[in-house]
Amino acid sequence: QVQLVESGGGLVTAGGSLRLSCVASGASGSIFSINDMAWYRQVPGKQRELVAGISRGGSPNYVDSVKGRFTISRDNAKNTVYLQMNSLKPEDTAVYYCYADVITTMGFIKQYWGRGTQVTVTS
Repeated sequence: QVQLVESGGGLVTAGGSLRLSCVASGASGSIFSINDMAWYRQVPGKQRELVAGISRGGSPNYVDSVKGRFTISRDNAKNTVYLQMNSLKPEDTAVYYCYADVITTMGFIKQYWGRGTQVTVTS
C-alpha cells in the first residue's frame, strides 16, 4: 500500500558526511498526508534507537549523541524526509531506518517502516 524507500547510505571515513533520503510512495491518491517522520538506527545485538524526528511543521528533535552533527528535514510536497549527517564517527555505523505516520485518503493513520540503508564509518 505505502512503501518507504531509503537511499544515500554507504561507506565513509570518520569526519565525512552522508545524506540519507526516504521517500514515501503509494498508489495514486492513497497518501493524504504524513505527520511525524523519523530516522532510527540499529546495530547487531542492540535495540533500535531513535536518532531524529520531525513533525509535519518542521520541528526537529535529536538524540543527544548526534546534536550539532545531524540535521533532519523534510519536503512535504515530495513526501520525503532527509538526514544530513556531518562529522561522522565510527559509532554512527548502523542500519538506518525511515519511519512515517501516514494518513491515508480513507482517513486512517498507519505506521510504516523502510527496509533500511547501511551506513558504515571507518577510522
